[in-house]
Amino acid sequence: MLAQDGDAPPRVSISTLKLTDFRNYRSLALDFSPGTVVLTGENGAGKTNLLEAISFLTPGRGLRRASYADVARHSADGFAVHAVVDGPLGECDIGTGTTGNGETSDSGRRVRINRATAKSDAMLDYLRVMWLTPSMDGLFTGPAGDRRRFLDRMVLAVDPAHGRRAMDFEKAMRGRNRLLGENRRDESWFEAIETQMAETGVAIAVARRDFVDLLRNMTEQLPDDGPFPKADIMLTGTLENTAGDRPAIELEETYRKALAAFRERDRAAGRTVEGPHRSDLQIRHRPKDMPAALCSTGEQKALLVGIVLGHARLVGRVSGMAPILLLDEIAAHLDTRRRAGLFAILESLNCQTFMTGTDTSLFSDLYDSGQFFTVSDGTANEAEQR
Repeated sequence: MLAQDGDAPPRVSISTLKLTDFRNYRSLALDFSPGTVVLTGENGAGKTNLLEAISFLTPGRGLRRASYADVARHSADGFAVHAVVDGPLGECDIGTGTTGNGETSDSGRRVRINRATAKSDAMLDYLRVMWLTPSMDGLFTGPAGDRRRFLDRMVLAVDPAHGRRAMDFEKAMRGRNRLLGENRRDESWFEAIETQMAETGVAIAVARRDFVDLLRNMTEQLPDDGPFPKADIMLTGTLENTAGDRPAIELEETYRKALAAFRERDRAAGRTVEGPHRSDLQIRHRPKDMPAALCSTGEQKALLVGIVLGHARLVGRVSGMAPILLLDEIAAHLDTRRRAGLFAILESLNCQTFMTGTDTSLFSDLYDSGQFFTVSDGTANEAEQR
């Protein structure tokens, strides 16, 4: 159920974070305040590494999508992230990491919640983590795969079952592609796999379309003269274009028949050509009525920030808890007006927010309310109150 308009969702915050053999941190323990946390330091000091560690408190491979071997500190056998999380369900201990012994959960790493082994998506019961990094600045002009991942990450924060659907579809599609590549002709085997692909593929498309509708509605509720321009969002894809217009069971049968009919075409291509793995997300700058890809770099950044903030507001309404936001090098790319607007919006969202930057003065508006840390090559020390 959506929270009522004007109600700030309960805050979720990380009160303690402990790292072991994570990137350039051999061992680190930090205590955080529930509001805004600012991490400053030179380039390469490890600011983004701290955000990446927090991003592992949600399903997936974190904000860098790195291999776990790369995440572990050089020469270490694995890594560990432990957090104490305070939220509507009370205090919770979440631990995750790898040990190199193969004892991993479905996500490729072990997860423990309150000292009990858990699946990675169980973390979503306690917190939702969202991020914006400089690597996402080319989202509108980059490959469609980047936009699909961005979309599915947003859907996951609203609909925790979405990750499992995507994993099941990918697994089934890999199985079908393997059969095609090996030139197998087993009708019953293909039918079983294609039935699963149809069920999960349509579920993915429906979830995406439902999410985009929710985000559009949220956008309409925001003022037109806000610091960040409104974005018009549209899905393109065979299934997404018809999801909601026809019963899901009918769409599943149509997609299943299409997969069967196009086996030879897909065999020649060496892969499955049609499905939600080929969909795309189109964004337009509403005030200029212009495709985001044609906007200036600054306009694209402002659009992206606006989408992330709108998504954060939506997550709070739908989940009943404010998300935790990770904003990497955010202030340097915004002018004074937009920085002030960003800080005001973050306060209204009731989010615990982690921001990084090399220039502390860019966060001067937060000197009285934020918690500041100086990061330097494997250490992080809280700065004195300004």
